[in-house]
Amino acid sequence: MSSSHPCRSWRINHFSSPSLCPSTSCQALLPSLNVILIVVLLAIMVSLGCTMEIAKITTHLRRPKGVAIAILAQYSIMPLTAFILGKLFQLGTPESLAILICGCCPGGNLSNIFSLALRGDMNLSVVMTACSMVLAIGLMPLLLYLYSGGLSEVDLEGKVPYKGIITSLVLMLIPCATGIILNEKKPQYTGFITKAGMVMLLLSSAAIIALSVANMGSCIMVVLSPPLLGTSALMPLTGFLLAIEICNLFNLFSFRCRRTVCMETGCQNVQLGLAILKVAFAPEIIGPLYFFPLLYLLFQLGEGFLLILAFRIHDRIKQANGKYSLLSGVPECHLNRPTQYKSCSSFLSLAPESSAAAGRMASAALLP
Repeated sequence: MSSSHPCRSWRINHFSSPSLCPSTSCQALLPSLNVILIVVLLAIMVSLGCTMEIAKITTHLRRPKGVAIAILAQYSIMPLTAFILGKLFQLGTPESLAILICGCCPGGNLSNIFSLALRGDMNLSVVMTACSMVLAIGLMPLLLYLYSGGLSEVDLEGKVPYKGIITSLVLMLIPCATGIILNEKKPQYTGFITKAGMVMLLLSSAAIIALSVANMGSCIMVVLSPPLLGTSALMPLTGFLLAIEICNLFNLFSFRCRRTVCMETGCQNVQLGLAILKVAFAPEIIGPLYFFPLLYLLFQLGEGFLLILAFRIHDRIKQANGKYSLLSGVPECHLNRPTQYKSCSSFLSLAPESSAAAGRMASAALLP
């Protein structure tokens, strides 16, 4: 793409440009789409709250060491990964800001779904999501401030809307708290709300992608550039793998919990990142890069499904050979694991569907 392309007017040497792009196709989303985006995000946050139980949260918080290590993995790996990839691919400041926003976002529904598919510890998954949402109010602006200082020599003072980001995060806690209250007071409705939220997540993502592509026109090629495609592919994969190693380093988690931390670290709430980029940032600052979180979502889905597929294949091989690890069904994340389970390959060690199933297998093995 030529440097004279109108969609490049928002790049770092044109931060003061009064307009993003002369072409109306490169302008921000229509106001109606902004409303749709916010409404969908609120509905998703309510469904996320419906998966949380106060009793489960307090149980983990009474023994917070495991949760603390999990939160450390999430808020250390992903922002640092985003910053390093921005430097590695020599991205401009707007692109680096976009990937930093995604890297600093808390977890969301997608990580809960993947944790369930990988037979992870759902209690830990829910607690991590809840804690990361609350901590994001302070950590997300702080991390963005720290890392944005190393993006370039250009003065970003007044360009990054920290107040708007904090306001958006606080407002997102309201529907999440509403979902928690509904789960406590009206649990008979929460199943439907959660399923509706998952369906809305998938449908809205597809709709927003289609409408955004139609609205941006040729500017979509800015987001589909090789450096941003490479960043989108490497960020979740790096989060998945490094989270496993952090669990191994501290030797704190059972296999179920390691899988959970892996998913929670590599999957961010991209709908929240999209809303922040679209609503909080001025168009001349972020340009068409508000579309980047949706590109990132596609790679999260693809790599997450590949990881689940690898686990399922490993599951069937072990099942055929009769090699089940009864220890992998232990849900307590605070237990220290034996040294022989510290290799990264233990991440794929099997967990039976329940401890009862494991007991039946053990009993059958002892019978003549």
